[in-house]
Amino acid sequence: MTNSQHSITTAISWCLAWGDKRQPKFDIAVLKQMRQALNDGKDVPEEVRSLVEQVKELQGIDKDYFPATLDELKSKYSELWNQTTRIGLVYGGATKIKQYMFESSKIQDIRGASALLDRINLIDLSAFFHKNPQSSKSYTIECTQVREWLDENFSTDYKLSEVLIPELIIYSTGGNILAFCPAAFVDDLANAIEKRYTEETLTANSCAVGDTFRLLELSFGLLREPIENTLWLDWYRQEYKKPLVQAYFGYPNNDAEIFEVFKNRKSFNELTTKLAILFNQRRSGYDFSGRPSRRYPPMFETHPYLMRDGGEHRSAVMIVQPPDLPRESHFSEASARKHLVGYRAKKGKAELPTWYKNSHLTWKSIRVEGWIDKFNSFLNKNPSLKEKYYGNLTLDNIEIPQSLSHIANASKGFVAYIYADGNNMGGYIQKILTAQKYQEFSQDVELATQYAVYQALAEKLNPHELRNLNDEESTLENGELVHPFEIITIGGDDIILIVPANKALEIAQFIGERFDKILLKEVPLVENPTAEEKIKGCYKIKTPEQPIDLKKCHRYKPTEATPSQCQLSTSIGVLITAYNTPIYYAKDLTEQLLKSAKERAKKLKEAGYYGGTVDFLTLKSVTMISSNIKEFREQALTKNLRSKLKLYAAPYTLHELRGFLTAISALKKANFPKSQLYQIRTLLERGKHTAILNYRYFRVRLKEGKKELQEQFEEAWCQPKDENNGGNLAPWMYDDGALEYDKSDYPLFETIWREMVELYEFIEEIPDSELSELLSVGTEL
Repeated sequence: MTNSQHSITTAISWCLAWGDKRQPKFDIAVLKQMRQALNDGKDVPEEVRSLVEQVKELQGIDKDYFPATLDELKSKYSELWNQTTRIGLVYGGATKIKQYMFESSKIQDIRGASALLDRINLIDLSAFFHKNPQSSKSYTIECTQVREWLDENFSTDYKLSEVLIPELIIYSTGGNILAFCPAAFVDDLANAIEKRYTEETLTANSCAVGDTFRLLELSFGLLREPIENTLWLDWYRQEYKKPLVQAYFGYPNNDAEIFEVFKNRKSFNELTTKLAILFNQRRSGYDFSGRPSRRYPPMFETHPYLMRDGGEHRSAVMIVQPPDLPRESHFSEASARKHLVGYRAKKGKAELPTWYKNSHLTWKSIRVEGWIDKFNSFLNKNPSLKEKYYGNLTLDNIEIPQSLSHIANASKGFVAYIYADGNNMGGYIQKILTAQKYQEFSQDVELATQYAVYQALAEKLNPHELRNLNDEESTLENGELVHPFEIITIGGDDIILIVPANKALEIAQFIGERFDKILLKEVPLVENPTAEEKIKGCYKIKTPEQPIDLKKCHRYKPTEATPSQCQLSTSIGVLITAYNTPIYYAKDLTEQLLKSAKERAKKLKEAGYYGGTVDFLTLKSVTMISSNIKEFREQALTKNLRSKLKLYAAPYTLHELRGFLTAISALKKANFPKSQLYQIRTLLERGKHTAILNYRYFRVRLKEGKKELQEQFEEAWCQPKDENNGGNLAPWMYDDGALEYDKSDYPLFETIWREMVELYEFIEEIPDSELSELLSVGTEL
């Protein structure tokens, strides 16, 4: 039995042995003996042996077994059928996370908001269950304080902390928690989750819900009372074509699919779906009996004649003068907490700053582990990457960036926002049938996401020495070293990073490809992984009956692309912009780019491509886009001439992005004069033939790099519809609209030239040694 199976068995047994009431069925000492025996693989106390046997029988049901009738289920599992003790399940977490994090435009406040939410989700909520973080033992005192808070606020007959044990947690990542709970304490635990977020952040939104279920429902979905009244497979075969039934169960095409669709829904997945529905209802303001309403979220009144804080426009409760901070700052209590946590996450130290010590505020944040601390912990487990990132530098001499200007200093005053999100996560989750698989899936995705980011940063970046710095608020000086990145959040399958513009696309491509390889177990998480640092699930795609047409998936060297191997992937939006671009504006555009990348991934999935996609935009002035990106591209970058022309090619697949970076490198090796680059870009709007003639005219005049440009741009990207004619359409590509539902606008011609020119000054020329490695990535599997 795996550790995950042990954990779920212990959790369910604990809930059954506690019973439906607030007083446990058995003495608390017996329950503790049972838990210890289960974890050690020994015999459990006689009093609870029959309950544990029932749980093991439930856990032992074959994953492929599903009863055709309820009579069969009753006959085969009569003891489970008759077990009426209910088991609680609680789901909750933070909501409107980005709204809370990006209220302020200051990087330290954003860092603090992210760190505070992470601390609540990963430390505080886990501490409810006596589960201390594995990464550090220094949280022991803090976790004890969290449990004291829990018992002070939520204890009647028994202290709530005594009711909860570590094995009850199914997962607690990505800003959410799903956990078992004795039935009588479901509302208490849900209320505690919401209250913890509110008390610690004051303004962040959170929501938690719970319900109780029969033992048999953990394997066979929701059952009615009595069970005989449950609508089963015979009913579904008759009703599956009705729209309401299809909306709930799915859309089967034949008899075999009818069985599979019904089986997938009638599982543990149906319980989590019910909790998700309750979660959405409560988040929208629906009242639940016996629980405090969250219809009225926390609000802090202000007054027109009162001083307000710097970003959130709430009443200021303190003013901090230099030299405690670089400039005079006004803080509300909520913003003061963000700034404090941002300071402690940056320094990684427990002491309070002077400006907070001297204030009248009494809130004391527990220790916060910043992302740089976690990144360094990763590097310590990977000596080769540590040497690659740090070289001969010492950790003590490297500072965390205080503002975006420090990150932009590494790339001519420009930074890049990277926002990544998982693809096909919802579809995969719908096929998870047990709590154990939920636990494994959550842990695997969390590990793959975090370690893909860490590996990308270590491979593609190095500490940067500040030069020509012009930032009045900076306490760092020219010549000092900084980490040239900021991790805003890594949670579940979500990633938000800020990196130097010149490395953004390389990092995005690396994250996308490494995420897949980690889940496929082709790349280890660390050099010497422990049992907790290994991927447990199998995410490999089954070999399709018919070969995939790679020409429908990729525009760049399709025959050299590796077919998609992993069922899960990431879509990524990348915005390259000046460091002083308002953060709220940059965030909005990056979210639009992510949405565009996910739409592209959805279309490519129909052609058999399950890999990642990337959409990017270079924003050289804040006023460049007055509407949204989609409208901007349709109105400004699409021309309806004799042929329809798209002056852009984004989004890209990961294979295409690799080719895009290679093409820019070839352009640099050719020493293409900048004036001619921009002239060809301007002539794209004049029509297809005009652009082709001018490109050929300038290309034949090049003195060097013709071969590379021909191989990596013309032959790789610009093949005509009939590839047998031996020519190319450079700088155009032909699109017949094979992936589009509406083919009225097709065929059309698109080009990567404009995007190459926009990124020309940011992308560094790739050395020949690295270029051969880059080109071999797509075919190495």
